[in-house]
Amino acid sequence: MRKLVSQLFVSLDGVVESPERWHLGYYNEEMQAAVDSQIVEADILLLGRTTYEVFAASWPTRGSDVPLADRINSMPKLVASTTLDRLHWQNSTLIRGNLAEEITRLKQQPGRHITISGSPTLVRSLLRDHLLDELQLLVHPVALGSGSRLFQDDRDHQPFELIDATTFKTGVLYLAYRPLVGE
Repeated sequence: MRKLVSQLFVSLDGVVESPERWHLGYYNEEMQAAVDSQIVEADILLLGRTTYEVFAASWPTRGSDVPLADRINSMPKLVASTTLDRLHWQNSTLIRGNLAEEITRLKQQPGRHITISGSPTLVRSLLRDHLLDELQLLVHPVALGSGSRLFQDDRDHQPFELIDATTFKTGVLYLAYRPLVGE
């Protein structure tokens, strides 16, 4: 059975919005290895609409000289969106039916992990439906003061078990959690 794994860049005060604006100064070889391993261990990339649009605007133009570009561009990509009608990035499929049912079906099939990059709205939905198996957070030592957060209200109350923790030289914390269901 496949695992559904999410990885998010997050600020010290919990902001996950627009990491391209604040996380690059902390990006080093340790973070690259963490991000790369997420992609290498997966055979399906699951994205929400916003993250899909950002990725689809940049990844197809990256050549073989960019680490993992060939893998990301060629791997199957599933996009959860109620507003998109068409997808233009190769090997991308729009999830049109019930997201929870589709993810449950995919998790039961043989294969590697299904990975989610970014896509906090999608991650919140999958946590509420008890479908996410692992939440990886790359916590950056910066407070932004405002912006969208992964956990935004009381409905997001969820206990987790810490399964891995590493401190990078830049002060970024890599934290991996397993959601605890029914506790």
